[in-house]
Amino acid sequence: MKLWLDGGLQDMDAARVSVLDHGLTVGDGIFETVKAVHGRPFALTRHLDRLARSARGLGLPEPDADEVRRACAAVLDANPMPLGRLRITYTGGHGPLGSDRGDRGTTLVVALGSSDRRPDTTAVVTVPWTRNERGALTGLKTTSYAENVVALARAREHGASEALFANTVGRLCEGTGSNVFVVLDGEIHTPPVASGCLAGITRALTVEWTGARETDLPVDVLDRADEVFLTSTLRDVQAVHRIDGRELPGAPGPVTAKAMRIFEERAGDDLDP
Repeated sequence: MKLWLDGGLQDMDAARVSVLDHGLTVGDGIFETVKAVHGRPFALTRHLDRLARSARGLGLPEPDADEVRRACAAVLDANPMPLGRLRITYTGGHGPLGSDRGDRGTTLVVALGSSDRRPDTTAVVTVPWTRNERGALTGLKTTSYAENVVALARAREHGASEALFANTVGRLCEGTGSNVFVVLDGEIHTPPVASGCLAGITRALTVEWTGARETDLPVDVLDRADEVFLTSTLRDVQAVHRIDGRELPGAPGPVTAKAMRIFEERAGDDLDP
């Protein structure tokens, strides 16, 4: 396997980043995960736009989009596979052992791992921890991901693949790596970005293609929703068949099944929508 590190391809086993890289010492970095189908990235322009927004929000210099595109193309060409997880990581680079940044430039890594098609349905749990809708990192896709690691471990302990958060005022927010949608009386709703959720790429496309509404929702909507589904880069649209102890029989329901079909068709027609 080969990856891209600071200007060129390197063997994965030989590639090295400084132990003083700010992305390692204090989580000072951003990333994007891009689905790659037979060596072709999906929605790469949208991902690069969000990468730039995250860089601005974190106070990092914007990455060179042309270089990132070259890096993605090189990595995909060097590692052929039917379905891949293309990971773009961009950090503050070599820095001191503290929160202040250094002056030796940023670090760019692009790597690829194989992936399997997700099941049509999954189980989720709610967790007692909250998203801070007013935090400095809200809406940014940063490498400061430890609270997601903890929440996802809780989900795995309960036989689920995702954990869902409320925000600090008890409104439904998002999953550790996904956005959440609910179906109420035949209409699709998803929390607004103001809830503190990440502006997911798949979320945005699902809203555009299905006419879903952005709605401020209490977290207990999960107790009464007719259908629930998740969206993310590698899930696409995935139905939920269990939330905590509540079963949703027949998942995917008719509205979710239609959303799944629409997303698959539209994504197949345009790899960079």
